[in-house]
Amino acid sequence: MPIYLYLILFSTFFPLVLSFDSRVKFVRYWPAFFMAMLPVAVFFLVWDYFYTAWGVWGFNEEYLLGIHLANLPLEEVLFFVVVPFACVFIYECLRYYIPKDYLKPASPYLSATLALVLPVIALFNISALYTSVTFCLVAVLVVLAQFVFKVKWMGWFYLAYFVSLVPFLVVNGILTYLPVVWYNDAHNLGIRIISIPIEDTMYSLLLLLMNVWLYEGIKNSKVES
Repeated sequence: MPIYLYLILFSTFFPLVLSFDSRVKFVRYWPAFFMAMLPVAVFFLVWDYFYTAWGVWGFNEEYLLGIHLANLPLEEVLFFVVVPFACVFIYECLRYYIPKDYLKPASPYLSATLALVLPVIALFNISALYTSVTFCLVAVLVVLAQFVFKVKWMGWFYLAYFVSLVPFLVVNGILTYLPVVWYNDAHNLGIRIISIPIEDTMYSLLLLLMNVWLYEGIKNSKVES
């Protein structure tokens, strides 16, 4: 049974339908989203390809459609389109329905905490590829966004990230509990939220931050032009 495909379709349905809502009108930002999503998806798919080849994680064929691109199931490729689409949709909805950026004052502290704590954990777990690489990439990206480029939307980003953790825990919980996706604990901390490796929360943050950063840049450049 292709459960992974069903989860992808389920994750797509509501953001897709509600994109045409007369208030948020996320459909008007689709071109900006897809332009932003493409390079990010390529980055993560290359990462995914090598980590699958190296046995950092893998997929249970019992729950897949059976169509593969290189060593990755089709559902995994769609994941890097559907999940960013749903998360950026959440981001836009929050910006519309909650006009005040409540997390703006806290965002430098959140970013500083990630930038200080994650590299230390990575250093002490350097042989755990999933942990060390993910945590270092998140630390670098939040420093660049928050303190170097000083983007104006980090509070909104963190709010969207925290809200997106709810569907993330549901969908990823199913994927890792069955498991549709399995993880080699030699390459992670071995700490799980029920069945979800703790690293997945930072992987999700990295995926969303890269998409939002490019999306905001493209969207704003189109507005200015």
